[in-house]
Amino acid sequence: MLPCFLLLISPLFCFSCLLILPLGLLCPSVCICMDYHTIDCRDQGLPSLPSSFPLDVRKLLAANNHIQTIPADLLLFYGDLIYLDLKNNSLTSIEEGTFISSSRLLFLDLSYNNLTQLDAGVFKSAEKLIKLYLGNNNLSEVHEAAFESLSSLQVLEMNDNNLQSLSVTALEALASLRTIRLDGNPWICACDFANLFFWINENAKKLQKGRILHACNIISFHA
Repeated sequence: MLPCFLLLISPLFCFSCLLILPLGLLCPSVCICMDYHTIDCRDQGLPSLPSSFPLDVRKLLAANNHIQTIPADLLLFYGDLIYLDLKNNSLTSIEEGTFISSSRLLFLDLSYNNLTQLDAGVFKSAEKLIKLYLGNNNLSEVHEAAFESLSSLQVLEMNDNNLQSLSVTALEALASLRTIRLDGNPWICACDFANLFFWINENAKKLQKGRILHACNIISFHA
């Protein structure tokens, strides 16, 4: 029979083991879990995000893969996530409701993907988001209400897309904006661009040095 003090210690020992095991059990085999809060799945050729992570993950690095979609329930189950890097993947769209539970998300990098449009309220509930990177996609349409929840956003990059026009209403929703990139788009000389041009002149200090829009394209119509 074990001494009484060992009987008391054994349950505590077992419980401590349970606290240690989950990290290894929940960490996807293709990723590196440096701790419970940081998971690195970069450069693994993944077609999709792994199905499970430690529940209290805060920083998820998944750049340089072949991920095609962001699971609509990702932030529902991982509500502590504050940093999400999906740069250089194969995303073509963002499902409605993807960011519905993203109230803690601060950093989101979706650059170098194949996104073509941003719908109204696509970032709904991400009111704490500070940095949003959308450069080097195929964006051709941004709804005027796409950024309506992003009152805390300070950095927005939409450079090197296929934008021919952009509603100033979309930008006016960004009350905390400090830095924006819009260069590298095939802007068309039309009323929308005139409004955008005036907005840029009024907010020139927010454009990165050397990243100013110099011109738009004149479209000729033939009978």
